[in-house]
Amino acid sequence: MNPPSPRIEPLHWPELTAQQLHADVLRLDQLHPVVSGNKWFKLHRHLQLAANHSTILTFGGAWSNHLVATAYAAREAGFQTIGMVRGERPSAFTDTLQEAAGYGMRLEFLTRGQYADKEQPVFLQQLANRFPGVYIIPEGGGGIPGITGSETILSKINAADYTHVLCAIGTGTTCLGLVRASLPGQQIIGIPILKGFSSIDPTGLLTGEQTNRTHLLQGYDFGGYAKHPQALLDFMNRLYTDSGIPTDIVYTGKVFYAAHDSIRRHLFPARSRLLIIHSGGLQGNRSLRPGQLLF
Repeated sequence: MNPPSPRIEPLHWPELTAQQLHADVLRLDQLHPVVSGNKWFKLHRHLQLAANHSTILTFGGAWSNHLVATAYAAREAGFQTIGMVRGERPSAFTDTLQEAAGYGMRLEFLTRGQYADKEQPVFLQQLANRFPGVYIIPEGGGGIPGITGSETILSKINAADYTHVLCAIGTGTTCLGLVRASLPGQQIIGIPILKGFSSIDPTGLLTGEQTNRTHLLQGYDFGGYAKHPQALLDFMNRLYTDSGIPTDIVYTGKVFYAAHDSIRRHLFPARSRLLIIHSGGLQGNRSLRPGQLLF
């Protein structure tokens, strides 16, 4: 499962020209209709490591891009899949869960208390005992394999063209990979989409030099995971009308909003060249009422 090279598209915001800035979008969302965006990269190494296993098990919520991507990619690679879903079993599956099940994923449901233990060794061992031969992928495709896979994102382009790289932070996997693959002098800017996110590197995977040029751009979570006040929806619609770029309420809508607001606030030096990572995945938008978005 090797992803093709993604397209790069320029943005044409008036503020860019006025401040002598340039901004491009790395359209990872266009890589594949199902295994969209950064999922290509985060799953690649995991699937290689799972070669001697029969089944892949992973975690996600009712609107998880990761569950759908894993179900499809693992099926294509010849694996069975199990999805451990956060929350009680609903009376009717969301569109996302229906799609994952349609790709052959067996869905199991965990209480929120159980789901909170998803990284605990005792709980993981219980799952391994219950499902012999299983390979467990952390939520969102995280862990060292996910980080290693994410390091290859910038290898698909001439990364030296850019002074700043902006990306969403959920688990932090993609951002860590980007930092580790970036060049000295480049600034990596992560936009947390979860409230209370405070550290990109809690386990010390980065060098001191890498840490010094990694920045968290706080204040754009809009109240927390998947929260989407009207101001965010309005911005997403304007962005689509102006550029044709669709975004989602969980990750990329917030990244583009943060980028635009930061430019408006003159946070980048003149002649900076920005690369905004469109990490794909529009699953979360399925939870909206029809008509809230133009795409």
